[in-house]
Amino acid sequence: MTRESWRTRLGFILAAVGSAVGLGNVWRFPWMTAENGGSAFLVVYLAIILLVGVPGLLAEFVIGRRSQRNPAGALYRLSSGSKSWGAVGLFGVVTAVVLLSFYSVVGGWILRYFLASFTGGYFGSPGQYFGAIDFGLPAVGFHVGFLALTALVVVGGIRDGIERATKVMMPAIIVLLIALAGWAVTRPGAGAGLSFYLDFDGTYLRANFFDVLGAAAGQALFTLSLGVGTMITYASYLGDDHNLASDGSLIAVLNTGVGVLAGLVVFPLLFATVGELTGPAAAGGGPGALFVSLAGAFSQLPFGQPLAVVFFGVIVLAALSSSISMLEIPVAYLVDEFGLERRTATAALTCLVLVTGSANALNPGLFGFVAGTLVDLMLTAGLAGFLVFVGWVLGKDAVTEFSSGAGSRVRSLGPAWLWSVRTILPLFLLGTLAVNLLALAGVSLF
Repeated sequence: MTRESWRTRLGFILAAVGSAVGLGNVWRFPWMTAENGGSAFLVVYLAIILLVGVPGLLAEFVIGRRSQRNPAGALYRLSSGSKSWGAVGLFGVVTAVVLLSFYSVVGGWILRYFLASFTGGYFGSPGQYFGAIDFGLPAVGFHVGFLALTALVVVGGIRDGIERATKVMMPAIIVLLIALAGWAVTRPGAGAGLSFYLDFDGTYLRANFFDVLGAAAGQALFTLSLGVGTMITYASYLGDDHNLASDGSLIAVLNTGVGVLAGLVVFPLLFATVGELTGPAAAGGGPGALFVSLAGAFSQLPFGQPLAVVFFGVIVLAALSSSISMLEIPVAYLVDEFGLERRTATAALTCLVLVTGSANALNPGLFGFVAGTLVDLMLTAGLAGFLVFVGWVLGKDAVTEFSSGAGSRVRSLGPAWLWSVRTILPLFLLGTLAVNLLALAGVSLF
């Protein structure tokens, strides 16, 4: 069976950015920023993106392009048939299924809000509306609908499905967010939101450093799709002529830019309409905070209904761009390792996530554990495993792959990149993982 490849470099970049953008930027990022000191969180988050995210992204690219396989097949093949390393790669495939199992539930919420925006159905009582639709059989129905949209794209393949869809969705997301941000920052009272978001608060950061660090690290991995094998899978469809360092840096910049844009929409709107005390953090926290807060904001704005249609339309596109990449990981695993037809593999995985996602849609306690604690732990452990593999198993071969298709200036960075992948980054991630596990056990070190 001939393996697919990207038709263009632009297609690969937009697909990778689409995977990274998703709900991590336009749903989770503003929520996490609000609950962790605003500007203090933003500074730490940007530092982790630069120092951990970009090198980690390149490590996954190296694994994927060198192996031309999914995460499980990649680590098994590159380790000369080690079942232990194959299991590490398989852990990434499982993580993708777990991630999509809660992600598609949130995608269902967004799809419902988008449709309700045409009538303003949630304007009267935003909190009560979300409480009525968040979990239960209606949530299962919209989870299934969102998952079906995701499967329709994935079944089309790399070129005719994922690449074609993301070439439309990503420019639309960026253009609409820029337009919304340009309008939001001109609203009366928006300055307070911009100050909260952009004015550095060193006092808050010093007092809450480890809390902010943990939240920022988890958000960085989530939003860059690291630790799950997405970038391994996408890079496996690349040729040797691609400059991995250039592509990875551009993807990280675009992804981060979309997150910052989302903040420039959300915080000015919230502060201009309902004030600081009813922002995301004060809306009760949790996964529904942003829905409730923004629904209240749109209900008070002139032309709030069409604005809500545009905003939630943007989030639907962003959510789909990420869920597509999550489903592609296990689909690629079944196609590569078991020779299944793409259509059959997509149908099988869709049925599996339909069941696991429905469990999350019916049980708020399970959803909270999966969407928060479990996913953060799995992503951190997964990326640490990938980095150790690149640093200590591939070694100099990783530098060779890193340098392929790059200019001399980029090639000279290869040894320094390998050193960081071997030492600093795994230690940082394993330390973060240990702190999170101790916190889960009720033990605080700080």
